[in-house]
Amino acid sequence: MKKFTIIATHKGRDHEYTGTLTELISDVFGYTLECGHSWNSKINSNPKSARSLVSALNKSADATNAYDDFYELKA
Repeated sequence: MKKFTIIATHKGRDHEYTGTLTELISDVFGYTLECGHSWNSKINSNPKSARSLVSALNKSADATNAYDDFYELKA
């Protein structure tokens, strides 16, 4: 399975998380996606691609007022 690296910026500090899409969703970012979805039901809590995961994470940060959080896919 293909592995992806997501860079999460929180309070100006970067953290890298690497894993398959399933691992990233269930083991790393599941709670963030669940919180975002609870605030805005349009946020996908089970994205099907790495790009849609990053989009959902950023939307979740906006929905939960975590404006200093930002997510991006490492190239």
